[in-house]
Amino acid sequence: MKETQIRGRTYREVFEKYAIFIAFILLCILLSVMKPMFLTPANLLLVLNQASINGILAIGVTFVLITAGIDISIGSVVGLAGVTAALCAQREIPIIPSFFMGILSGVLVGAIVGLLVTKGKLAPYIVTLGMMTIIRGVALLISGGRPISGLPAEFGYLGNKNLLGVPIPVIIFVAVAAVAYVVLMKLRVGRYTFAVGGNMYAAEASGINPNQIKMFVHLVSGGCAGLAGIILASKIITGQPNSGEGYELDAIAAAVVGGTSLAGGTGSITGTVIGALIIGVIANGLDLMGVSSYWQQIVKGLIIIAAVLLDRNKKRQ
Repeated sequence: MKETQIRGRTYREVFEKYAIFIAFILLCILLSVMKPMFLTPANLLLVLNQASINGILAIGVTFVLITAGIDISIGSVVGLAGVTAALCAQREIPIIPSFFMGILSGVLVGAIVGLLVTKGKLAPYIVTLGMMTIIRGVALLISGGRPISGLPAEFGYLGNKNLLGVPIPVIIFVAVAAVAYVVLMKLRVGRYTFAVGGNMYAAEASGINPNQIKMFVHLVSGGCAGLAGIILASKIITGQPNSGEGYELDAIAAAVVGGTSLAGGTGSITGTVIGALIIGVIANGLDLMGVSSYWQQIVKGLIIIAAVLLDRNKKRQ
């Protein structure tokens, strides 16, 4: 009897550990049965390409969520980064430095948010809510409220070209995920990130500086948002100041669906990647079935609510 209980508990732990992956596989099987073209190589690459920007954003916000923070300014940072890179390219600055300036603008926003949270002692939600509006206004201001177009063809390479048959945004997504996994799971700063999110006061008593960790995670989030912004701008070969609207919700949804807790202390890059793929697969499946984009927004909202409810029940257990 005891052996059965131990074995049963082990099975349950294994199921809970891989539940998100199992759900992803079952979702893919269901969609492939309903729409056989879902499993075609071209469509699968399309799903990965579409999920890459949200995946990069979700990886960045995962770091913030693990510390029990939140960042809803990343959608606006996407627009700012794209406009910054486009303006630089329009002024005949080489493409790589232009992209670098776009990413740097995201890192700068992350630094400002981090300072307001750590030194200003302000709630992350309030800070990022205000910054979301400010950054969107800055993007509109520096662009004159108009899309930045007429860019050189090279500007579109990052978002539209393939490398060995794989879209470059997908390769960047995989690279970002790999680096983030090593940082979060293998390095000391990653362990400190979990410690601050699990119990900030206990972490501080152990010699960890919570402010440094919070600053670090907001820099990561801002940098990832900047990277996502230049990829999106490169895809459309335009710096669109209104781009990225609502992207913060998709990114947070991907992280939460992937098992990152809004209460902090729990999360993984692997789970976030799968969460982003689930969001992408659902959107692609609904497109294949001809479902209205309005219904897709409702479905995404229901997914977020369901994921939060599951997380709360898990915390109670």
